[in-house]
Amino acid sequence: MGDVKVFGKFDEKFTTAIEQFAENIAKDEDVGASFAASVDGEMVIDVWGGHLDTERTMPWQEDTLVNVWSSTKTVSFLCALVLADRGLLDLEAPVSDYWPEFAANGKEGVLVWHFLDHAAGLSGLDVSVSQDDQYDWEKMTSLLAAQKPWWEPGKAVGYHALTQGYLIGELVRRTTGKTLGEFTREEIAGPLGADFHIGAPDDVLPRICDLIIAPETTSNNDQLDDDPESIARKTFSSPRAQAEACNTLAWRKAEIPAANGQGNARSLVRLQTPLACDGSAFGVDLVSKKTAAAIMKERISGTDLVLKMPVVFGLGFALNRGPLPLTPNPNSCFWAGWGGSNVVIDQDARVVTAYAMNRMFPSLIGDTRSFLIRQKFYESLAA
Repeated sequence: MGDVKVFGKFDEKFTTAIEQFAENIAKDEDVGASFAASVDGEMVIDVWGGHLDTERTMPWQEDTLVNVWSSTKTVSFLCALVLADRGLLDLEAPVSDYWPEFAANGKEGVLVWHFLDHAAGLSGLDVSVSQDDQYDWEKMTSLLAAQKPWWEPGKAVGYHALTQGYLIGELVRRTTGKTLGEFTREEIAGPLGADFHIGAPDDVLPRICDLIIAPETTSNNDQLDDDPESIARKTFSSPRAQAEACNTLAWRKAEIPAANGQGNARSLVRLQTPLACDGSAFGVDLVSKKTAAAIMKERISGTDLVLKMPVVFGLGFALNRGPLPLTPNPNSCFWAGWGGSNVVIDQDARVVTAYAMNRMFPSLIGDTRSFLIRQKFYESLAA
């Protein structure tokens, strides 16, 4: 592993994956990072290394947390799945059954699962909102309730980059009386022993490290389309995702359940392992076997109107389809965060892998750093 020291624990069977993790840091592709994996409900890798700063003066610690951007979405999916499993949320029902005001402007036919699968036609807003507005839950949900869909709901997919969290989160609030962050902490992360926070409390703030943002990563508004009237351009115009905001106190304390989760690879793996293991892991029966299996059933597919790439969605998670599969197994799903974090769930192998880091790459949905680590992991798993 050269001069890079990797901390934590791992089954020696997966040494080549750990060597790849260290190589990423040695090559300066990562500054600080964490990688974790579970197999059949047991943690087989839980490692971290590198530093919190580009000067390499502060080492990444066991309990370091970092903003994982859209990997946060996988936690909001869990909230919806748990509520559905408990009979509190019907994924096939109109959203307006729970949120009557939402029916405005032609949204009577929007179903709950449309929220999970970026199919509600609400990937952005016609009105411009500021960064501070994004911290105002009532304002954002009221604007979404009033918004007219940009396409016929349920007929196409368009990445709801920031709006998805408010939409799912409002359903959580309407059905439980708790915010999505509270529900996550009390009903999911707490029982599973996962150090993950949406709306970080004061005692957690000192452990959150800054993301290291390259100039080309400061805004994703211009990445996808030059046409100012395109859905892609409008999506990233309002609400506008600004990378530098993630290092502010206001961002960390707010609840933006599509983007501002603070965690690490270990916490992401602990959260998602039940879905790989028939609904139960770490002594917690999170959801039923039927609900866990449902995430792999295709719901909607096509070329994403925002990402401009083919996608296939089950329930929230993207399914492992396409020319570059993330695992060798068909019953796998994933999602990733802006800059490079990701979570992969493999029900065939009963595996979950996750990666979180502080150096942001410009890519919206992953890059080669975690891909290479995971590739080595699977080679060792099959050996």
